[in-house]
Amino acid sequence: QVELVESGGGLVQAGGSLRLSCAASGRTFGSFTMGWFRQAPGKEREFVAGISWPNGNTNYGNYVKGRFTISRDGTKNTVFLQMNSLKPEDTAVYYCAARRGYRVSEIDREYEYWGQGTQVTVSS
Repeated sequence: QVELVESGGGLVQAGGSLRLSCAASGRTFGSFTMGWFRQAPGKEREFVAGISWPNGNTNYGNYVKGRFTISRDGTKNTVFLQMNSLKPEDTAVYYCAARRGYRVSEIDREYEYWGQGTQVTVSS
């Protein structure tokens, strides 16, 4: 069993930065591939970024490439999402997710564990 808790969301002006954290509990955290998804009001949940286990390969949604960076700290059981050059269209609830397996998936139903989400609001 893995429990995920996100933090770091908030209100920021366009062009600003935020760093989201996802703290995981469970002894097998290191063997999970991790992902970040987001969901804006009235829209479907969409893939943002993912990092595979164990080799740390990363994938990004097209609309965040070059602006967002995903990383993980295995010693602290934490995954991070550094978000730079934020835009109003990045406003959403951001979710951390975990799946068994060695590759990142952009399909949310392939992730077994989910956090409660953290709100990110970008003002223009």
